[in-house]
Amino acid sequence: MLRKLRVILAIVFFVLITLLFLDFTGITHKLFGWMAKIQLIPAFLAMNFLVVGALVVLTLLFGRIYCSVICPLGVLQDAVSWTAGKFRKKNRFSYSPAISWLRYAVLALFVITLVSGVTYIFTLIEPYSAYGRIASNLFAPLYQWGNNLLAFFAERADSYAFYSVDVWIKSGITFVVAIVTFLIIGYLAWSNGRTYCNTVCPVGTLLGFISKFSLLKPVLDPEKCTKCSLCSRNCKASCIDYKNYSIDYSRCVACMNCLDKCRFDALHYTVKRPVKKAVDDTSVENKSVGENGMSRRGFLSVIGIFALTHAVKAQHKVADGGLAVIEDKKIPNRETPVTPPGSVSARHIKNHCTACQLCVSACPNNILRPSQKLETFMQPEISFERGYCRPECTRCSEVCPNGAIKRITKEDKSSLQIGRAVWIKDNCVVIRDNVTCTACERHCPTGAIELVPRDPENPRGLKIPVVDTELCIGCGACENLCPARPFSAIYVEGITRHRTI
Repeated sequence: MLRKLRVILAIVFFVLITLLFLDFTGITHKLFGWMAKIQLIPAFLAMNFLVVGALVVLTLLFGRIYCSVICPLGVLQDAVSWTAGKFRKKNRFSYSPAISWLRYAVLALFVITLVSGVTYIFTLIEPYSAYGRIASNLFAPLYQWGNNLLAFFAERADSYAFYSVDVWIKSGITFVVAIVTFLIIGYLAWSNGRTYCNTVCPVGTLLGFISKFSLLKPVLDPEKCTKCSLCSRNCKASCIDYKNYSIDYSRCVACMNCLDKCRFDALHYTVKRPVKKAVDDTSVENKSVGENGMSRRGFLSVIGIFALTHAVKAQHKVADGGLAVIEDKKIPNRETPVTPPGSVSARHIKNHCTACQLCVSACPNNILRPSQKLETFMQPEISFERGYCRPECTRCSEVCPNGAIKRITKEDKSSLQIGRAVWIKDNCVVIRDNVTCTACERHCPTGAIELVPRDPENPRGLKIPVVDTELCIGCGACENLCPARPFSAIYVEGITRHRTI
């Protein structure tokens, strides 16, 4: 019964957290966005000590329930291990001693890099963020293609229940990182269950230390144990030493699998551990349940890999009057990256962001993408080739679970400066092609761009833009809608610290 309850809760958490990275409508975030905010490391970085304290108390009461129910990467490993059990022989696990030096070395590395701000290391091994990159880069395109297929058929039935969305790879490097992470963790789970959780994951090591003192835990009764080894051979954490009647509670993830497998009522999830009595090993018959002799199918040699090839290109915007060649825009060389509104400053987001990609997945304007710079590796940056940061949109600040992007209102957003527009004379079609263009002025939501005569002596002639940097909020509407190609004639340069104008 305990195992079934744990499995049901794990499935519910896993599905809903995954939907946070897949759902582009925002409905899931409004209802279940709190599930991302109760992940341990994001809650700690957001200084949400109420959540951190609750997770610690949960572990002290029930053991590592967090790893088996709340952590999506842990549940993913269980799903892979369960699938492996359908193709490989059952009861395939065995007890193995803990590699404590490796576990605590990785935890120390994680803490040091977290404190020192070396983001490209701690973001790689943080479990929630690792799963977020897998979901947003591997699962989300499949989900979106399925949506687009439904939209295709719905449109032909004169229904608008579904609408098509652009499917594209936001960062090639982040995509490769997600694939490698999935393959490594998937292989370890396929072969040995929770190996990653109990040798690499810093959250697992930390909670494992706390779970040694948990109130409730699986307890092996030596008086009833027949040393059949079924509990050990079904323990995906490899933490049950049935020969010595002991369980390594620092590695036990409280999955309850062992409880259902014991046929002699020797295992209980209980408060008080019974006193161990001396047992003569030679007097105990090593009873076998006869399951090892059953025939089973051989090992799988190939694991299916999601093959993602070409992303669907975004719909091109037609320039005013067909003045420019319609081609993809290129990203300008910004001296200072533009960070999401609510991120306060470049330093703030660098020190708090775990690169989980939730804001990137949730952005309805397609302007957030993972950074490829080493110092801010995979953390979100803004680029305006596919859209601009609409003043009424605050989605990224609503979904961020770790405080890297602080919650802001629509009123705050309309007056929050995240960058400044810069005009590049040589790219402007007015200068280059000697034609009239008013796109940047017409689309500026704050009136920060004014057109002035190119030739002061001819006030009725062609006009060029002048930017009032005190009014510009850096929304990128001018850059996105500028007809110049491949580089816009006006682009947004980031600022190191956001300010209210």
